Amino acid sequence: MKILVTGASGFVGSAVARYLLAQDVAVRVMLRGGSDPRNIEDLNLECVYGDLLNKESLAAAVSGCDAVFHVAADYRLWVRDPAVLYHANVDGTVNLMRAAQTAKVKRIVYTSSVATLGLHADHSPADEDTPVSLKDMIGHYKRSKYLAEQEVINLANKEDLPAVIVNPSAPVGPRDIKPTPTGAIIVDAVNGKMPAYVDTGLNIVHVDDVAAGHWLAFQHGKVGEKYILAGENLTLKQILYLIADVTHGKAPKFKMPYKLAMLIAYCNEYAIRLIGRGEPKVSIDSVKMAKKHMFFTSAKAESQLGFKPRPAIDAFVDAIDWFKNNGYCR
Repeated sequence: MKILVTGASGFVGSAVARYLLAQDVAVRVMLRGGSDPRNIEDLNLECVYGDLLNKESLAAAVSGCDAVFHVAADYRLWVRDPAVLYHANVDGTVNLMRAAQTAKVKRIVYTSSVATLGLHADHSPADEDTPVSLKDMIGHYKRSKYLAEQEVINLANKEDLPAVIVNPSAPVGPRDIKPTPTGAIIVDAVNGKMPAYVDTGLNIVHVDDVAAGHWLAFQHGKVGEKYILAGENLTLKQILYLIADVTHGKAPKFKMPYKLAMLIAYCNEYAIRLIGRGEPKVSIDSVKMAKKHMFFTSAKAESQLGFKPRPAIDAFVDAIDWFKNNGYCR
């Protein structure tokens, strides 16, 4: 069996590729030109180059594959031209799904995000059926992922696209080379650059458990269904205290008022637009998102797929160890 993995040079994609190889699956990865290969350069896999907006390259990439794991996404909470996000995440996803249909691929696992899901005002864990609509999406990244997910669901329901959807929460672990927004929090906290915190919450899941969840969805998931791959719900304060425990450091004790965080974000974005380059350290959308507690339950994936997430502390230990060994932290 041969499986195509998109986004395999990234954090989650490389974990998925590694997990598939451990299952004795032949893996082909599609990379864009100029991709950083560090996460997969030690792996025995087939590499092809293509682009989600280039339909000819997608046809070549899916040719001869039994399944497709579409992990690639443009994951940025701030971008100068929002159209870039919609082209990559929505148009690119549809292009790949169409290519897979034409090639008669038997199974697709599409990597969505908990960013597309509804939330409860009382901070109780949300699930796959919590009500949500496009108007609930904060920022262009969330909107683009929501629209992409809807396209996959529609194709599965109306055109028999053999796709299963997984919605990972905030993955943490080794090989977060960018790093992701969650990984950046860890790096800043370990380096003593997190003087304060805001009242928000995340669900933390080990990146290798996310990879295992992809395989379980491939094996047992129902076409057109969504499965949350989540771990442990923690406030940002709890996260910073866990990191401090792992590193024997000190956690920040000052809770930043929401209005102050928003003022900082506005100043950041104004300065970046004024100088015409770079990205804001804190974006307006990220602060707006921080007003929400992103708490979720993986009960459906656990009962229907056999998903078994490990404690969040294990994810932090592995992430911090990797960041230190690779020069991100002192």
